[in-house]
Amino acid sequence: MRINKKKFIYLISPNKIRNSFYEELIKILKLGKVGIFQLRLKKTNFKNKLIIGKKIQKICKKYKTKFLINDDVKLAKKLNADGCHLGQQDMNLIQARKILKKKIIGITCHNSIQLAKIAVKDKADYLAFGAFFSSKTKKIKFKANRNLLKKITKLTKIPIVAIGGINSDNYKKLLLNKANFLAISGYIWKNNKLKPIEAIKRLK
Repeated sequence: MRINKKKFIYLISPNKIRNSFYEELIKILKLGKVGIFQLRLKKTNFKNKLIIGKKIQKICKKYKTKFLINDDVKLAKKLNADGCHLGQQDMNLIQARKILKKKIIGITCHNSIQLAKIAVKDKADYLAFGAFFSSKTKKIKFKANRNLLKKITKLTKIPIVAIGGINSDNYKKLLLNKANFLAISGYIWKNNKLKPIEAIKRLK
């Protein structure tokens, strides 16, 4: 997976896609900072995910942003998305690879070097670690730190995604410690002070 240092944001969708979302996404992607967009809808049925996914996919294509699906390999295949993100409870990487072939498959490794080693062996396209900071999006079961990033970058050249509570105050610390992408959701979509476009502009 190619890394463009200017496009360091890995944007995760809000849990609900409102009508205003598509216009906001266009404005955000126009800025040229988002390298990857992940559709993450936990409480939406397959049919609606398809409809939403097709609309977002067109926008991502236009602005040269990789379009990934969270958890759902079948949906990723059906949409012909750029790839899929898998958690530790989802389909394993080897099975997913048979379905998605050469598409991007990323793996959640929490704060575990052992999980990272397995993902590297199974030829993951990127490794996701976190949470680095407290997050409003998810309950935190695993806490990662910058020391972990240093260890992982010595182990592998596979791109690293940092996740969990990332905002304009703390993001630079992760980039300085060699995270290639910063996965962000709550700071953009659940920000009480800033609109999504204003929030993302603060990540320079």
